[in-house]
Amino acid sequence: MASSVDLRRCQMLGLAGTAFLALGGETAGALPVRELLSPSSAGAALGLVGAYFGVVLLIAAWALLGRLLRGPEPPTPRSLLLVLAVWAAPLLLAPPLFSRDVYSYLAQGAMVDAQIDVYAHGPSQLGGPLADEVSPVWQHTAAPYGPVFLAAASALSALTRGEIPAGLMGMRLLALLGVALMAAALPRLARHSGADPAAALWLGALNPLVLLHLVAGAHNDAMMLGLLGVGLVAALGRWPVLGAVLVTLAALVKAPAVLGLAAIVVLQMRAGRGVVRAVLTTAAAAAATTVAATAVAGTGYGWIAALNTPVSPHNWALTSLLGRATGALLERLGSDLAPLAVPVWHTIGLVITAVALLVIWVRLRPRPVYALGLSLAAVAAFGPAIRPWYALWGLFLIAAAAPDTSVRHRVAAVTCVLALGVMPSGGPADLGQLMLAVSGGVLAVVVLWQAHQAAQAPVLGRTA
Repeated sequence: MASSVDLRRCQMLGLAGTAFLALGGETAGALPVRELLSPSSAGAALGLVGAYFGVVLLIAAWALLGRLLRGPEPPTPRSLLLVLAVWAAPLLLAPPLFSRDVYSYLAQGAMVDAQIDVYAHGPSQLGGPLADEVSPVWQHTAAPYGPVFLAAASALSALTRGEIPAGLMGMRLLALLGVALMAAALPRLARHSGADPAAALWLGALNPLVLLHLVAGAHNDAMMLGLLGVGLVAALGRWPVLGAVLVTLAALVKAPAVLGLAAIVVLQMRAGRGVVRAVLTTAAAAAATTVAATAVAGTGYGWIAALNTPVSPHNWALTSLLGRATGALLERLGSDLAPLAVPVWHTIGLVITAVALLVIWVRLRPRPVYALGLSLAAVAAFGPAIRPWYALWGLFLIAAAAPDTSVRHRVAAVTCVLALGVMPSGGPADLGQLMLAVSGGVLAVVVLWQAHQAAQAPVLGRTA
């Protein structure tokens, strides 16, 4: 009985968090251009405080839920799925949060629908209200996404006739479908890996990053991870060809999922197939799926060249930070090599990633799901670009296949830090906005502390 009461409290605390986040987003989120408020306005300031108040409440609810999982009566996977639905509900009608990427998705879908080559032109070529919503840094940038996602975005554009509110809701529903597939795959992957299905759901689906960036931000990473997850489940269920097809579809949303094909090959080998047969079967399924999906989308094969789409010059990926620092130092020394610093560090990052992948798969080949999770984490960590939601690439599968709880605890700690790393508007923050965000978080901590003290007072009174 006590466990069900505690679970209900976690559910209500997380609901309060996402409700405050949604309300704060109404004035401080990634709103359409015509609805944007000045960052110095009272409405935007209040919204920013409210949004960060909600984020901290959500993190606290998630942490408390994790403690329940280690208790004598842990919640079941079914009850956790209900908690996920309750926490996500307020975000369904909220404006986009923490990123303006969803506007780029809508513009790119409209471009495909208008038969404009998204791999040769940026949204500026489209013009009109949708293009105006895209961040200036991406106005002239080709789409880095595969034909599966662009086909979905194009169909959504035709369905909504370019209307921004309907398009935003459609993109969020696509993201929700991806999250649902993730939640469906996690328990099955966990059982295969000898892990606790409830713990896998807690870390991989109820994670604040999932709610903040896949649900509230409507990122297409949800589609990628959902297809990747069910593809691995299919391969584990002795349908390796279907698994290869689904993993390839995931890679044709976003390219990093292509690493999942290595897991499909290993799973076939574990089922008794020879290495040559496993590789050929997987490669044939992947090639056929790629040709068919590209033909249906009608976008051509420009997505291959678009994988080199430039990253934001102010990206805070490790190799980009080191490149900019090295370039600044070389400029001070008067060296002509300064412009080469960032490309060299990006190359070093790719080499480190390749070495890390080799080591991971040599050492962890008997645990292909875990190896894939670590591989995707390495790609995100050492790649030329990173955003908080990129951490979900590896986290999703680490949640299902981590060999011990210490790994999950470290990943959970990283989650809490990353969840606080972006402004609700998705843009850079000045000192004033940082102070408002910190104020909202501190206010949440004070409220949580007071609630904790009030809950303890009757217990102390009875003890006395």
